[in-house]
Amino acid sequence: MTSTFAPPSVAGALSPSRRWAVLAVILAAEVLDLIDATVTNLAAPTITASLHGGPSLVQWLGASYALALGVLLVVGGRLGDRYGRRRVFLAGLAGFTLASVACGLATGPGTLIAARLVQGAFGALLIPQGFGILGAVFPRGQIGKAFSAFGPVLGLSAVGGPLLAAALIDTDPFGLGWRSMFLINIVLGGAALLAAHRLLPHHTGDRTVAIDTPGSLLLAGAMSGLLYGLIDGSAHGWRPASWAALAAGAVFFALFARRQTTAASPLIQPSLFRNRGFVSGLILGVAFFAAVSGLLYVISLFLQGGLGWSPLRTALTGSAPVAVGIVIASIACHRLIGRLGRTLILTGLLTTLLGAIALWAAVHTWGTATGPAAIVPAVLVVGLGMGTCFGTVYDITLGDVTPAEAGSGSGSLTAVQQLANALGAAAVTTVYFRAPARPAHAMTTSLLLVVGVTLLCCCLVRLLPRTAQPRHH
Repeated sequence: MTSTFAPPSVAGALSPSRRWAVLAVILAAEVLDLIDATVTNLAAPTITASLHGGPSLVQWLGASYALALGVLLVVGGRLGDRYGRRRVFLAGLAGFTLASVACGLATGPGTLIAARLVQGAFGALLIPQGFGILGAVFPRGQIGKAFSAFGPVLGLSAVGGPLLAAALIDTDPFGLGWRSMFLINIVLGGAALLAAHRLLPHHTGDRTVAIDTPGSLLLAGAMSGLLYGLIDGSAHGWRPASWAALAAGAVFFALFARRQTTAASPLIQPSLFRNRGFVSGLILGVAFFAAVSGLLYVISLFLQGGLGWSPLRTALTGSAPVAVGIVIASIACHRLIGRLGRTLILTGLLTTLLGAIALWAAVHTWGTATGPAAIVPAVLVVGLGMGTCFGTVYDITLGDVTPAEAGSGSGSLTAVQQLANALGAAAVTTVYFRAPARPAHAMTTSLLLVVGVTLLCCCLVRLLPRTAQPRHH
């Protein structure tokens, strides 16, 4: 994914008010993606009960969206470079909105999972275009102000999104229940699409930009095999089909790795794999993001299935405190990363570890009698740790890559984060569902897995670059 700046004549042709209107459109797309990526964490129990999907539907709800988004994210950026960012943005937003409608009208688990895959695929067309469009609209001297709006807006969305979803489920407008979470995108996505069509500048693209379609297909096969094996194994026992899917995923991944060394325009530049700091950060990021993504899923499952709480109470007690912690830490770490470097990542990991251990102790002690007084502080601390790492892991990982590698490295890490979210949603919930039937025991077992993975991440910190590269807008 690239983020090039337009010549002054292009940026200067737009009035200041129109520039900020374009920023609002880009932010609206980011908010739609953020909300739809996370609402199923909260709504999974309600959706599963409505569609009689069982544990496998719970796992696929989040994993399918993240899978499609992660596999196609780099491709989506290059499609925008090749065919024009405005054109691809509009196609992505229109497809995302229609896929949301399909989610809301789904009649069974299969149709809902298919719609979530399509939604993630169009999200991969939509999201990568934003920074390139802003680079074309804002002069260099103002681009920093435009980017600074992302933190507060996405932070409010991270807090408000789960609350809105929970309120829609609990109030059941027009008898739609959980379907209203997706159908509301008819209004939100439709309004954003009309505004984007009117406001976004034209971009002809560069037809010489190459797209590695075989590499993308191999990566999709690898991740699909891995996820299917994990989910099928947890739902139906570890039958031959589960092991065959895992083996197929491993074969596809080996072929994907080979492809990256031979393709003319690989998804990930091969030279990055000779950089110890980048590889260590990539592994740390996959492990950490998978662990915390799965943790957020099982927290929601435990609060609703184990404690019997409503979606709204779960959002107020579980989701909102995590989001608040992420926002607070992300803002604070923006100023600290230059001074603390990789030490800040270790601080975030240890903070996450502290919150997970506190939650484990509470559930281990009180079981299904655990109350908000024990849960809220623990998940808030988890959120503080997550926010500390979210804002620093990949900045530090790119600390000693060359300028020629920076674009490929940044886009690859963003895609890998989404794939890690899919992997975590499958892996940690697999542990949760395969544990004995008692919800408290399933929760403590899942928390021990998260604690173990986080400890391993702590061991990798010393292999990362010491500091991030200076930021230039």
